[in-house]
Amino acid sequence: MTTDARIEPELDLVLEKKETLADGVVQLTLRDPAGGDLPAWEPGAHVDLVLTGELTRQYSLCGDPAERSVLQVAVLREPAGRGGSAHVHDVLAEGDTVRVRGPRNHFALVEAPRYLFLAGGIGITPILPMIAAAEAAGAEWRLVYGGRTRASMAFRDRLEQRYPDRVEVRPQDETGLLDLAALLGEPAAGTAVYCCGPEPLLAAVEERCAVWPAGSLHLERFAPKAGADDGPREAFEVELAQTGTILTVPAERSILDVVEEAGVGILSSCREGTCGTCETGVLEGVPDHRDSVLTADEQAQNDAMMICVSRSCSARLVLDL
Repeated sequence: MTTDARIEPELDLVLEKKETLADGVVQLTLRDPAGGDLPAWEPGAHVDLVLTGELTRQYSLCGDPAERSVLQVAVLREPAGRGGSAHVHDVLAEGDTVRVRGPRNHFALVEAPRYLFLAGGIGITPILPMIAAAEAAGAEWRLVYGGRTRASMAFRDRLEQRYPDRVEVRPQDETGLLDLAALLGEPAAGTAVYCCGPEPLLAAVEERCAVWPAGSLHLERFAPKAGADDGPREAFEVELAQTGTILTVPAERSILDVVEEAGVGILSSCREGTCGTCETGVLEGVPDHRDSVLTADEQAQNDAMMICVSRSCSARLVLDL
């Protein structure tokens, strides 16, 4: 999974259309002002919107990957958020220029004969292009879509009208929480489970799928997994392989902070181990993975790490920087 964290498309796009999809949800349609094709992407990908010098946020692409002229994201207003969604809802206007970084994909759709898609609220956004891809491939699939109310569930009408036999809409105020015991109680070989939504849903699905065949479950988080950053905080060294520079990472600082202070340019965004922007190759040493992006199998390979949060189990790490 080694990735050069310093190379990634970055474009200034025009906000062509901003429309309300549901209570508290707007969709942004972004286009190249010169009319050129935009970077290719696959279902599950997300982009960074660089909203201001201090606000960069990640949003899943929810359009059609074959439509190269636009990128589309849907944004939920988060009243208790850190300002990103409020900026999108209250400040961004049609005609504005928005810097877009990416796409990147840590939630790729694997080939499978059957899919169970579980979406909670705005977590429906990365699932939309996955459903289209599964349908085009002739795979069996089912979507169970939960939300607070019907009015809050973006894309609900489109999904119910297009796939009436495969989509189950479960507003919490009508049907309660998703019945995960019924949905996931019996492990099903050959079924890929894809889930995106709020952390309580992700944690509950993860717990239910612990007895499923390895590799069955695929999650995407936009907030750190509970307990991800737990563990000892001790000083260690990092060696930057491309220059031989050796740096000390104190207990109270991140690798990213120390490397940036040394003058090495690293793309980063969330700084909490969820977006994957700062993924860096590991050449020697054993990382202490504290991200919420890599799967357990990917972490076990120890060939890449998110340097914004992860630390070291060994006295020194040699990084591909």
